[in-house]
Amino acid sequence: MTPFESIYGIPPPRPVAYKLALPPGSQVHDVFRVRLFKKHLGPITPTSTQLPPVSETSTILPQPEAILNRRVIRKGKYHPKSEILVKWRNPRCNGRLPPGSLGLPIIGETLHFFKPNTSNDIPPFVKKRVERYGPIFKTSLVGRPIVVSTDHELNNFVFLQEGKLFESWYPETFTEIFGRDNVGSLHGFMYKYLKSLVLKLFGPESLREKLLSDVEKSASMSLSSWSGLSSIELKDGISTMIFNLTAKKLISYDASKSKENLKDSFVAFIAGLISFPVNIPGTAYNKCLQGRNKAMKVLKDLLTERKHSPNRQCIDFFDFVIEELKKEKPVLTESIALDLMFVLLFASFETTSLAMTLAMKLLADHPKVLEELTLEHEAILRNRENPDSGITWQEYKSMNFTFQVIHETARLANIVPGIFRKALKDIQVNGFTIPAGWGVMVCPPAVHLNPEIYEDPLSFNPWRWKGKSELSGGSKNFMAFGGGMRFCVGTDFTKLQMAVFLHCLVTKYRWKPIKGGNIIRTPGLGFPDGYHVQIIPKE
Repeated sequence: MTPFESIYGIPPPRPVAYKLALPPGSQVHDVFRVRLFKKHLGPITPTSTQLPPVSETSTILPQPEAILNRRVIRKGKYHPKSEILVKWRNPRCNGRLPPGSLGLPIIGETLHFFKPNTSNDIPPFVKKRVERYGPIFKTSLVGRPIVVSTDHELNNFVFLQEGKLFESWYPETFTEIFGRDNVGSLHGFMYKYLKSLVLKLFGPESLREKLLSDVEKSASMSLSSWSGLSSIELKDGISTMIFNLTAKKLISYDASKSKENLKDSFVAFIAGLISFPVNIPGTAYNKCLQGRNKAMKVLKDLLTERKHSPNRQCIDFFDFVIEELKKEKPVLTESIALDLMFVLLFASFETTSLAMTLAMKLLADHPKVLEELTLEHEAILRNRENPDSGITWQEYKSMNFTFQVIHETARLANIVPGIFRKALKDIQVNGFTIPAGWGVMVCPPAVHLNPEIYEDPLSFNPWRWKGKSELSGGSKNFMAFGGGMRFCVGTDFTKLQMAVFLHCLVTKYRWKPIKGGNIIRTPGLGFPDGYHVQIIPKE
């Protein structure tokens, strides 16, 4: 199968390919089918030069440098003003670019980046290039040149220079999926405003006063219902548990009373999230966009319905939004609010459910860790005046080994394989230049699995976190929750959900793996066969 067929699912076009022979010093010498890129070019200007018809691959002789910088060859015609492809492998730079390859025009190295693998180590795409080029290298993903950093010092520098030298940025396909007004694409005042809104709902005070007891109740009810089954697919079960709780808190959504199944729309969305971005009917990416559209329609309908529901107090996020939209000069728009809601719902249950599922698999595979974890939580029960009372905030904060398990799980999970930024100006780093406008991908797995930073990095060893400052946040050596001013605002909520779930699990139940549990990365974490376990009440 050719690269064209693997992307578009149809045979390649028939026009001949043309080899470009450029002046000395140019690194471009590729054969490609330009019609492949026609849809990316738009209208093509009239030809200024006609080349003789040819029946096989030909060489176009060198032309003046100014003309070669901008041209497209299509079936023997020379278009000097069409900006594409020429010097793809040798882009202009006011300095020295990092080593690496930009791969094929337009496609870049995207196919290699998304290639599934079963390695628990640094992603093969990154590892091979680090071995060849070093800790900083250039590549091209979904049509954009990107500098990849596996250097923890440079990563930290990128995070700390947010809004000065770098800004949050994600490839165009990301904005199509999560919305152009998603929180990851907003900057300055609007980002800070949305962050403050989220903290009102999921900040430390809300966790302590409102969410702790709700999370415990949700976990207890879910485990109780699962214990009556022959097996439960953990990822799906935990996703449903978290989604129902979060959706209720955010938008007062009750799946049992709703006409539309909002979670099913997200499931369809997630199924194509990590896929090659070709929007053709039937592709995984197309199904992903359809899932998003369905979910957004449900959210918009719920917001419209809420606007016409009088006599409500401010009890969830939609109420905050409606009050803001009523103002004479509202800060929020409905579009921004809906995109934020979509991202919050997705992030709250998808990433956390993956982490919880992996934690249970790791605990099942490491009985000594499970024993230590169980002892910590049984001690909490013994020290209670009333064994049947719920978890207190003090008890939650005392779960030291539990937090070590959570951080070790997050380190190995590497649920987010890359964190993206964009250079706002030409930036000199380590003898290289990152050109203005280029993307930068910080690679957390390359740091989390670096043997120079973590001894025996592939082993599950929660004790390595004992006394570490990362337990209260992030650092240049631990980026599971991001870094800098965009450190994940849902981190505390995620940790609370995991800790409380583990407390309810190990104090009242044991579990037995039934099937599945195999891990695949594309490049994000996934369980292609699920992870089916039997939940068994303790005697």
